[in-house]
This record gives sequence, C-alpha cells and structure tokens, in this order.
Amino acid sequence: MTASTWGPITQTAWVVEDIEATEDFLSQLCGAGAWTRMADIEFGTGCTYRGEPADFAAHISLSYIGDMQLELIQPTRGESIYTEFLRTSGPGLHHICFEPEDFDDAVSDAAGTGVAVVQSGDMGGAMRFAYLDARHAGVPCIELAEIGPDMRALYEQIKSRSSQS
Repeated sequence: MTASTWGPITQTAWVVEDIEATEDFLSQLCGAGAWTRMADIEFGTGCTYRGEPADFAAHISLSYIGDMQLELIQPTRGESIYTEFLRTSGPGLHHICFEPEDFDDAVSDAAGTGVAVVQSGDMGGAMRFAYLDARHAGVPCIELAEIGPDMRALYEQIKSRSSQS
C-alpha cells in the first residue's frame, strides 16, 4: 500500500493551549462553523505513546469547513504527543489525517519504511488511530484513522451543525 491509497485528507488538527480562543480565531479567520467541544476525553486502555501504555486526557473540539474536519486538541492530563508538541514547539498546526482503505496495511507499510508510530489507540470500536512521525515532511505527524459507524454518525451530526451556523 502507498500513501496514494490512503484516501483524501479528511482532517487538519491543531494542538492548542486555549481551545476557546482558537475556536473563535478560526471561526473569524476562515469561517469555521459551530464547534462541538468534548471535555477531558480519556486515552488510556488500548492507547500507546512512544511504544508504552498511555494514560492521558484532552479537550477536543471539532468543526467543519465543507468536508474538511477541523480538530483542536488541548491536553489536560498525562504525557502524549500533544504535551510533547506544546513543550517543544508551542501551540500550532500538529497533523493531517488520512482514512486509508485498509488501516492495518497502511500502518504496517509505514512502519516497514522505517517511519515511527509515535502514538496509537483503539477507542473500543469507535475508532483506531496511529500517528506517524512526519517531521521530515514538514508536519509533526500524519494520522491514519479507521472510523467506526457510531463515530462516523457523530461526525456527520457535527458537520451538519457546523454548516448550519
């Protein structure tokens, strides 16, 4: 599998220190619609950070511009690629996300080329994700994601709310 079979970029994500201020800024700057904020999302069982079991939390806020999902991540507890990014780079653009046709093959192929998986998770059927170290390509990470039907339905509701505002 090659990146060309990863499908389109479905998300652009920022790691932030002030989620509300960033929501306001992106709404004014580029017309992002209504934001859906989820407080203290837990990443624990089934998640890894740099190859070790993970235990962290973050506020997540989602909006859409057309079909592009915008994600804001404000870490609230524990070590993760998000806290690492804030510590080394400050707030900013963190990753783009692809939804490959075959998640497992895409992750395996990336690892086979020597690209490190720096964080991964299985959110109990809602979604699986793997963040690839992409600093050499000018973006901190590339996320590969497999979205389950319930999460997909939630995303569609958020997209609908965003387009109505």
